[in-house]
Amino acid sequence: MANRAWGTYFSVVSVLLLFLSIVAFSDNLFTDIGQPSNGDPKFVVHGLFGLAWYVLLATQANLVRVRNLRLHRKLGIATFIVAIGVTLSTLYLFVVLWKGWANMSGEVRANRLFLPSYALCLWSAWLRRGQPDWHKRLIFTGTFFMLGPVLARAYDPLIASWTEPLFPAFAARMAGMRMDFAGLNADPAFLAFFYGVWIGFFLSLARYDWKTLRRIHPVTVAGPVWFVLAWLISLFT
Repeated sequence: MANRAWGTYFSVVSVLLLFLSIVAFSDNLFTDIGQPSNGDPKFVVHGLFGLAWYVLLATQANLVRVRNLRLHRKLGIATFIVAIGVTLSTLYLFVVLWKGWANMSGEVRANRLFLPSYALCLWSAWLRRGQPDWHKRLIFTGTFFMLGPVLARAYDPLIASWTEPLFPAFAARMAGMRMDFAGLNADPAFLAFFYGVWIGFFLSLARYDWKTLRRIHPVTVAGPVWFVLAWLISLFT
């Protein structure tokens, strides 16, 4: 029964990731389409690849859930091409916006390290596409690495947009408690959301492993270990 209850894990998480990405960039998509970045080709291309990735991730996870493996395999090539597009378009942004390692915040440095981590995970997932236990964990771990910009932008529309008008005193108190923590200068509520949700995704995969395998898969262990090391490198170099 426990295994059956956790059988939808990857479907649910993939849809949640898609939801977060749409919320995070809802201004570009719906509420402020006239903003300058929407007219900049490098941001438009990057955004399209990013959205396509999350759409395909959810599609592929749910195709496996309904056991449509034939279509899943056919879409696998397109998904891998989109992953290359995500990697190259993000790399291009990093090169264009590069201001020197010493001049970047810890968060920005971490994202520079997480891009090759994503690419390595997806390449490894492609090589291990005949080993479902490795394949799916590598894909989701790689995706987790790239969540920083999504979570940073999702907080305002998802949380602040309704908590600030409903609880103005609390919001003002949080704003007065801004702090610099692990590379981000923000209020405690934002930091709790940003790091809590990010780490929570890694922990959820470990929980899934324990419930279904009664052990933690090597990929599931390696993901958060590198996550912590990458942040330490970003903050102390």
